[in-house]
Amino acid sequence: MTVNSQNITKSDTVAWVNDKMLNDKAADKIIKNTAPFKPDPNKAVLYSAIFPGLGQIYNKKYWKLPLVYGGFLGLTYAITWNGRQYSDYTGAYKAIMKENPRDAENTRIWGPFIPRGKNPELLTDGEIATWRNRFKRQRDSYRRYRDLSIIGAVALYGLCMIDAYVDAHLFDFDISPDLSMRVEPQVQNDPFSQRSFGIQCSFKF
Repeated sequence: MTVNSQNITKSDTVAWVNDKMLNDKAADKIIKNTAPFKPDPNKAVLYSAIFPGLGQIYNKKYWKLPLVYGGFLGLTYAITWNGRQYSDYTGAYKAIMKENPRDAENTRIWGPFIPRGKNPELLTDGEIATWRNRFKRQRDSYRRYRDLSIIGAVALYGLCMIDAYVDAHLFDFDISPDLSMRVEPQVQNDPFSQRSFGIQCSFKF
C-alpha cells in the first residue's frame, strides 16, 4: 500500500509535531518527578534565615522541628521571665537607694520584695543597707541571665542555618549500616622458621 505524499497536508504535519512536543514534555516531566530529591544548600540556608525550621522542612528533616521550636520557646520564656525580674528588681533597687527609702511611696515599690511580717518603714539603717546589696545582686543576676538567654537564642538561630546547610550538603552522603568485626584464625608460613598460628581481626565499615 502506498501513501500519496500529496494527501499529507500541512495541518497534519503541524499536528504531528505538536503531539510529539507534548509527548516529549510529558516524558521530561515524568523523568523530573521520578528523579531523586537533592536539596540545594543555598536554598536551605536561605529558608532557615527567613524563619527557623524552614531549612529543616526543605531538607525533609522533620524530626528536628520539635528540637528547634522547643529550644526557641524555652529561650523566649527565659528572656521574658528574666527580663521581667530584672525590671522589677531595678525599680526596687532605685526606690531603696533614694534619700528617704522609708517613705510610703518608696516602700510601696521595694516593700513587696522583703519577707512578710517585716514592716519596711521600721527597718534599721543596717537592714536597709543589707537589702540594698541584695537588690543589686538580684538585679545583676537577672540581667546576666537575660543576656545569656538572648545570646543562646541568637546562637540557636545560627545553628539552625548551619545545620540546614550541612544537611543539604550531606543529604545523599552514603553511610553504610554494615559495621562488623570478623575474627578468624591465621596461619603464617615462614621459610626460615616454624609455622606460626595467630588470630586475625578485620573491621568492615
